[in-house]
Amino acid sequence: MFNEIELIEQPAIELFKSLGYSYQDAYNDAFGETGTLGRETSTDAVFKPRLKEALIKLNSTLSFEATDQAIEELTRDRSILHPITANREIYKLIRDGVKVEVRQAVGPEEDETVKVMDFNEPENNDFFLASQFCVTGEMYKRRVDLVGSVNGRPLIFIELKAVHKRLEKAFIDNLIDYKDTIPQIFWHNAFIILSKGSESWVSTIIADFEHFNEWKKINSEGEGGVVSLETIIRGISKKKKLLKLNLKCKIKERGFKNVYII
Repeated sequence: MFNEIELIEQPAIELFKSLGYSYQDAYNDAFGETGTLGRETSTDAVFKPRLKEALIKLNSTLSFEATDQAIEELTRDRSILHPITANREIYKLIRDGVKVEVRQAVGPEEDETVKVMDFNEPENNDFFLASQFCVTGEMYKRRVDLVGSVNGRPLIFIELKAVHKRLEKAFIDNLIDYKDTIPQIFWHNAFIILSKGSESWVSTIIADFEHFNEWKKINSEGEGGVVSLETIIRGISKKKKLLKLNLKCKIKERGFKNVYII
């Protein structure tokens, strides 16, 4: 009998790879600079080495001091904020760039803007997928099935259930708990996908379960998918499409009633 990973997770991983995402199984993640993902500890939800490399690439005329300040601002602890407030705050930084003050050899500090994502040229960004991604909160440790990131920022959260289980269980038993125990995984989030393969639903961190909906089309021409999870992944996670959606969708607009390609 096939297990959940073989039936759902592995095909999803292969699909992400076919869309140009690099991939790493994080089940046995080691920490530190030489670790699997470069995370210092399991509390880190952002892949800092990927973020740093992306910011240097996108801001080649700025100093390392500027990019380091931007990384510090993007990854600082926002646990005192409501996750939605933290998400909105980070969204503005991504859209507008991170404002930093850089010291000069002579004269006052100068203001610089650090670009975080290239919304026009997808290939200038780093697209990465991690499976079985372990994150630790203030008290508990949780393992996320799939996390899709752009420039080290975890934009796509995917929770999978076995085909025989009700999909509401992914929301009630897992997602609600994750929001409470590991809120940092949602500070950068753009989309949440709940799936058992043949049935899949998508929305964002502000949505109750009744506001999760199926993704109707793969592209703007109306091409429909055959497998539910495949349709959502292709509709949301293609590089150009994900950047377009992330740029256009403000947090208050992300709880979809009927989800279609923009």
